[in-house]
Amino acid sequence: MFTNRDLEQFKAMGVDVATVESQIDRFKTGFPFLEIVNFATNGKGIVVVDSSEHDKYKAIWDEYCKTEHSVVKFVPASGAASRMFKDLFEFLQGESNLLEKDSIKVFFDNIEKFAFFEDLNKMCIEIKGNDANSLILKGQYAAILETLLLKDGLNYGGLPKGLLKFHAYKDKNRTPVEEHLVEASQYARISDGKAVLHFTVSPEHRSLFQNLIDLVKIEYEKALGVKFDISFSEQKKKTDTIAVDKDNQPFEDGDNLLFRPGGHGALIENLNDLSSDVIFVKNIDNVVPDKLKGEETFYKKILAGYLVDIQSRIFQYLNLIDSGVYSREELLEVLYFLQDDLNVKNPETKYLEDAELVLYLQRKLNRPIRVCGMVKNVGEAGGGPFFAVNEDGTVSLQILESSQIDLTDPQKKGLFASGTHFNPVDIVCAVKDYKGGKFDLIDYIDQNTGFISEKTKEGKALKALELPGLWNGAMSDWNTVFVEVSLETFNPVKSVNDLLRKEHLS
Repeated sequence: MFTNRDLEQFKAMGVDVATVESQIDRFKTGFPFLEIVNFATNGKGIVVVDSSEHDKYKAIWDEYCKTEHSVVKFVPASGAASRMFKDLFEFLQGESNLLEKDSIKVFFDNIEKFAFFEDLNKMCIEIKGNDANSLILKGQYAAILETLLLKDGLNYGGLPKGLLKFHAYKDKNRTPVEEHLVEASQYARISDGKAVLHFTVSPEHRSLFQNLIDLVKIEYEKALGVKFDISFSEQKKKTDTIAVDKDNQPFEDGDNLLFRPGGHGALIENLNDLSSDVIFVKNIDNVVPDKLKGEETFYKKILAGYLVDIQSRIFQYLNLIDSGVYSREELLEVLYFLQDDLNVKNPETKYLEDAELVLYLQRKLNRPIRVCGMVKNVGEAGGGPFFAVNEDGTVSLQILESSQIDLTDPQKKGLFASGTHFNPVDIVCAVKDYKGGKFDLIDYIDQNTGFISEKTKEGKALKALELPGLWNGAMSDWNTVFVEVSLETFNPVKSVNDLLRKEHLS
């Protein structure tokens, strides 16, 4: 099926033939829908931490950071900002006019409120010969957008979100990268005064991220009294997936076969390369200015403290089982913990003999752990918390996207529509076992999840394959806990005008 040239291409990418063949088969078979039992909500799959326990979990986390543990903040940051400016690009390309879309009018009416306005204004003077307001008065809107979005100007349409100026302050304006540094200093600082951050970036932008860090790192260390350890990685070429044509044959791109990035699920490889005891995961664009960081820090410490508490109980039970000295009542206590606290349900356990029950408990407890913040559903597109049936017949908590659920089934569609909470990607992970060894996270991916989409290249139709999502199928076989967090902690920037919301303005 493959030529020698193809095999050389696979070798250069670090991809084996069996993987490519399985991807092509997946285009033919598709991905099965996941069976959902119910949506998770308060008291049924989602923990609501009582205010009387807030201090308890914050104290657990603060104490943990004082001991010899390692903590890292993992930030997927390769996302391009081009989608933020979709409406502005349409206007610039003549596909709409100022009066057709409210979003365009709102942008120009509020242009001075954006943190990047100062840079934009200077650039307009430099390359257009007039400041931004003068250009607006003359009706030269396209000139402003050319300066903002294109390479000859600020190139905001070609940069990743992490490098755009989001928030304005009296002394300087900050990018999301800088806001993540400030955040990390408040809840991810460990006993030696160090805060560790890891950003995943695209290869073409890595040097720009590094330049920004080199420029601001010392300044923030002095201001915050912290030492930053900052690293970068790129999505691995071996995680790219082959594209096919309408007949499910490999799509040819010149002399080579076309491979495309496998989506954010590919970042499980990057996450797997980290060996810290606790890993915070948060998207690059979900940041707030300092006025709201107290709320952010409060809930991050609650989530992390809850993780440490759950982990200590898991370790306690696994050590008990390892000892071989336990009663039937103690085994039942462990089982009830698995069912009630970790929400892993299995109707077959009542038929298991003690020896079988022990093996089952060991297998289910000794897995990576994640505590995921969940916010009240406000109509955002994306995944939500559900009880889903696993391949082994057990039921557990999963974060699912609509594409993973059979919405042609009225019952499933009803469950999906009735969901009360939304996944803001606010996750704290523990990736080491009770003996101190690191889990191989690749072993816990559900390969039967993923997504097939239709794309084009140079006018030719193709089909693309996305790997199991990072917080969906890639973490499917983890022990999962959902904890409700304040909606104020969820402030993503999907459109440039989101920066005009009160949460993002000074």
